[in-house]
Amino acid sequence: MYRLGQLAWPHCVAGELVSAATPFDVELVASWLASFHQAAQTHVRDWRALAERRVAIGQVHLWRDADAVVSLAGVSTAAAGVARVGPVFTPPAYRRRGYGAAVTAKATAAALSAGAEYVVLYTDLDLPTCLPLEWVRS
Repeated sequence: MYRLGQLAWPHCVAGELVSAATPFDVELVASWLASFHQAAQTHVRDWRALAERRVAIGQVHLWRDADAVVSLAGVSTAAAGVARVGPVFTPPAYRRRGYGAAVTAKATAAALSAGAEYVVLYTDLDLPTCLPLEWVRS
């Protein structure tokens, strides 16, 4: 687990944040949550119900480039001042372009704007990614 040290915005990433996911995005969010968790976890869940709940309370942020949604980052509501970013998912066809970094930065900023004192992320910092944040081991 890592704690945000300092938020730094990624540069030169095409596209834009799609503020927060809407009910129209639930099928996409459910599919991507399932894809993320199939790789990271082996237990089965009702991904649609999870997507509906997280979308309804504004916990899912999407990144769009041109006419395609290309990355997703979830962020929890802060508890005891701590919000957690995750999952972060970019389909394989869109990886290595900075989309995950950009949507992670936006989800992190949303958590801080909503009052979180700290933001944490479970990740492997040795993975070849472009996280836009300074994370410190928590």
